[in-house]
Amino acid sequence: MLLNNNVTEFILLGLTQEPVKRKIVFVFFLLFYLGTLLGNLLIIITIKTSRALESPMYFFLFYLSLSDTCFSTSIAPRMIVDALLKNNTISFSECMIQVFSFHFFGCLEIFVLILMAVDRYVAICKPLHYMSIMSRWVCSVLVAIAWVGACVHSLVQIFLTLSLPFCGPNVIDHCLCDLQPLLKLACADTYVINLLLVSNSGAICTVSFVILMFSYVIILHSLRNHSAEGRKKALSTCISHIIVVILLFGPCIFIYTRPATTFPMDKMIAVFYTIGTPLINPLIYTLRNAEVKNAMRKLWSKKLISDDQR
Repeated sequence: MLLNNNVTEFILLGLTQEPVKRKIVFVFFLLFYLGTLLGNLLIIITIKTSRALESPMYFFLFYLSLSDTCFSTSIAPRMIVDALLKNNTISFSECMIQVFSFHFFGCLEIFVLILMAVDRYVAICKPLHYMSIMSRWVCSVLVAIAWVGACVHSLVQIFLTLSLPFCGPNVIDHCLCDLQPLLKLACADTYVINLLLVSNSGAICTVSFVILMFSYVIILHSLRNHSAEGRKKALSTCISHIIVVILLFGPCIFIYTRPATTFPMDKMIAVFYTIGTPLINPLIYTLRNAEVKNAMRKLWSKKLISDDQR
């Protein structure tokens, strides 16, 4: 329920107000977003069409790429357009949709990363029971739980946002709608809301990061009992996952586990984890994964052969 809400739209200041710098920002945002779409859609198509990538690990990788694509799409197009416009206004409803989608797909990505860690733990620590434990039905149920959990988290964010009264300033000194910059515009005491924000987003980020890092410590410790070839393959996969975890959780913990204060670097950090990380993820998973690269080569070869036969 909206309380004394006289604000119907917000003004996003973006990264910069200088015309030349805005054009540079536009080019970089556009290239990064197109790269994100290309990389993640290529992984999605490859996993869906390749019989060699039917293991649970690639089942979860499919949903990680899907969440990356949707996560970036919920933010990047608006940021690209705003980089060219002089008056960057966003309606209250659109702002709420952005808050929901941004947190939904971001939280979904976090939960999928946890599922990928669980998958690696079972594969490395309980290899004889791997296929029975991580059956397709179990994987589907786990992904469904991740979707429900992400939805609950986002609904809490929306509830917290709608409980804020906006009756005065409507200029958001940021490039996207999120609870942290919105808290500064509320014409009421936001102490309790900020505590709920930290206990919601902050706890999810911190607890998930601790769980993931602890699980990978256990996995890496158990590799000492494997053969040299098995250690090398498992180590390569785990290192890829750990890099993705650090790149995602570092900025999120910095943003969502502190009081409602803003720093000049917040905008650049937000750009990194909304546009940069979804672009880096497919590069990490393709460059460090021989099976994905081989599947992509076969897919490309089939396309070339089909084109030649026309």
